[in-house]
Amino acid sequence: MLNADRTDPAVLRELIAAELIAARERTALLTGAVDDTELVAQHSPLMSPLVWDLAHIGNQEELWLLRNVGGRDPMHPEIDPLYDAFEHPRAERPRLPLLPPAEARAYAHEVRGRVLDLLAASPLEGAPLLDAGFAFGMIAQHEQQHDETMLATHQLRSGPAVLDAPPPPAATGGPLPAEVLVPAGPFTMGTDTEPWALDNERPAHRVELPAFRLDTTPVSNGAYLRFLADGGYDDPRWWTPAGWAHRMSAGLEAPLFWQRDGSQWLRRRFGHLEPVPEEEPVLHVSWYEADAYARWAGRRLPTEAEWEKAARHDPASGRSRRFPWGDAAPGPEHANLGQRHLRPAPVGAYPEGESPYGARQLIGDVWEWTSSDFTDYPGFTAWPYPEYSEVFFGPEYKVLRGGSFAVAPVACRGTFRNWDYPVRRQIFSGFRTARDAEPRTGAEG
Repeated sequence: MLNADRTDPAVLRELIAAELIAARERTALLTGAVDDTELVAQHSPLMSPLVWDLAHIGNQEELWLLRNVGGRDPMHPEIDPLYDAFEHPRAERPRLPLLPPAEARAYAHEVRGRVLDLLAASPLEGAPLLDAGFAFGMIAQHEQQHDETMLATHQLRSGPAVLDAPPPPAATGGPLPAEVLVPAGPFTMGTDTEPWALDNERPAHRVELPAFRLDTTPVSNGAYLRFLADGGYDDPRWWTPAGWAHRMSAGLEAPLFWQRDGSQWLRRRFGHLEPVPEEEPVLHVSWYEADAYARWAGRRLPTEAEWEKAARHDPASGRSRRFPWGDAAPGPEHANLGQRHLRPAPVGAYPEGESPYGARQLIGDVWEWTSSDFTDYPGFTAWPYPEYSEVFFGPEYKVLRGGSFAVAPVACRGTFRNWDYPVRRQIFSGFRTARDAEPRTGAEG
């Protein structure tokens, strides 16, 4: 459906409805897999209770679609402050007078019914929030982003497994080259044409880059185990001063959810304890850990611009694609997205998702840390509200690219930008490394 003709209002309505319904089905799965006691519990101070996410999804949908687009009166204005993400940090949310599970479900359900009625009557043009169904697309993405957050909460919860999914496809086609070459030259970064792109992805702008080499695939668990075995966590040479201070204060010894069992490393994955699969991309590592590994390997993390050029630039035409494989929306043959498999695919999987330069798995599987701070593009305009991106710009946050197996296709594209603190590990984060194609002189850009 993401490839639908968005210029036809009837087709666009069908696309929007399908995305909203898909998001709600996933929300129902994640909130219905546990009982009410677990819905209201805080499984980690890093995360909200699942019941907060559920009602917040409904509240944001009401705010943006029923009130801002539809001009409707607030349904329950007294709950707005409870579900304002900026007013109450996650650690405080369990102490708020939140809607209990049954009421949260009923509220979200009532909002959705009214939204579908609004969609059926909307011209989907004539105002910025309506053009190409932007506000509806924004809300579909918002719900899927919270679904990813709720999936991270499921990973943090203790107890037996409650979620299940088939395994991802295996890697095929034999060994791949360790790295690919991306030649020097300009490319177009960002977008002016992606209809549901968010403000930090805009505007499109020309970027000139020197040649660089990029890992063909994300760094695997097997490669990361070699870093561990070589004492990578015990050698401050590989860590930035801030990274080493955090490694010491937090007692980091391995990726989050890993534990040693004699000579073997195990990991906990959604309630399952299993040997660390060496063929999968490493997961649940912080920016500091990714950066330390890259230094140990004699390499570096790619810049955000390098990542996007490797993922989007087509050297044959000189244009930037929507995705590594082209402009078609992601299919199951292209990338591991949408909670389809509950784990990354082995490195080297998805040959049909390969970029023109030969890199694989740039979309899906794991979010990839870059070396870049989260900043605005030249000509950036905050829209439709400053709190989505603008308040986060600065050196506190590092950019992640590409999405993970937990990201829905509607919230993942070659221009999509994620960001987080460099200490974060509960997110579905991994990385790949890069190096200059030719030695540089002076400071690294």
